Amino acid sequence: MAKAFGIITSSGTHIRVEGLQQYRPIGAFSFLGRYRVIDFPISNMSNSGIDRIQVYVRRKPRSLAEHLGTGRHYNINSKRGRLQLLFSENSSENDVYNTDIAYFMENIDIIERMHQPYVVIAPNYMVYAADYSALLETHIESGADITLLYHSVDNAKEAFLNCDILNLNKQKGVESIEKNRGSAKNRNIFMDTYVMKKDLFVDLIHKARKMSSMITLPQIVNASCGELDIRGVAHKGYFASITDFKSYYDANISLIDIKTAQSLFNPEWPIYTRTNDSCPTQYFEGAEIKNSVVSNGCLIEGTVENSVIGRGCHIKKGAVVKNSVILANTVICEDVHLENQVVDKWAKITRGREIIADPQHPGYIRRDDIL
Repeated sequence: MAKAFGIITSSGTHIRVEGLQQYRPIGAFSFLGRYRVIDFPISNMSNSGIDRIQVYVRRKPRSLAEHLGTGRHYNINSKRGRLQLLFSENSSENDVYNTDIAYFMENIDIIERMHQPYVVIAPNYMVYAADYSALLETHIESGADITLLYHSVDNAKEAFLNCDILNLNKQKGVESIEKNRGSAKNRNIFMDTYVMKKDLFVDLIHKARKMSSMITLPQIVNASCGELDIRGVAHKGYFASITDFKSYYDANISLIDIKTAQSLFNPEWPIYTRTNDSCPTQYFEGAEIKNSVVSNGCLIEGTVENSVIGRGCHIKKGAVVKNSVILANTVICEDVHLENQVVDKWAKITRGREIIADPQHPGYIRRDDIL
């Protein structure tokens, strides 16, 4: 799809995943054992034929840069395509100034030099599969100025509270964009995904910059609803928005269910990620695994139930892990009982510990920590 280039935006200042985000941006979060969250938007673009992709990052870029590398593992055309990591070097200590518009303005010369007439913009903190080539064709055929992707939900009172919603008319025209305040259960959650002409995108950046140093892309698009033809397109299938700690935990746990996973993973629409050559997981005599996702390179001697286990973990004899998300290279020692937890990379929980949290408020064990 040479008609468009891609932009993957970093999470806004209104989004905060306590604990995990201290060490890496949301796009670099481990997801379902073997992926990173950013694998999903990049794979969507690669599968859609978009091979010029800009990835914006504001803080803690090391893990994201290491994971992305040259982008070859995303099946991006090595001669024509390019995966470009762009930094916001002049970010302010006051987060109100650290907007997506500020990042775009800092790199406006790179955006203006892109040869493709259209741009597809997607977030780095949402997990879904979507064909952007079909979305672009829908946009062009409609004659709209901007097309926005949304997902209809019936649990907006208790979920997606840090997301924007679209207010649509009967013709799916966007009348306004506003924050989800939890006032109604049925909402059209804006997936922070846009399709528009590159020139219009550049104009909106300059317009927003003149209006306010605090304005964001959704806000300038909302302010333009009266003068531009902005339309919504519904998304079907799996959708998760990682905007806080609980939503990260819930998204991982939800995909243990095979039917739910099948609504995201499709052999015809592969999700690419950086791989390694570690050996298959070894299950020792006495190990018991129920309804779990276990990555390669692990040693499992204890009990794992309804959990996600990352690469290279060691669950020792007598240990019980339930309803938990265990990131890579974690060691759970003998007779440990772990329940409703997210355990960050390289942590070690020593013999005989019992760590149980409320299912509605899962616990977090820090990276490299020893308990």
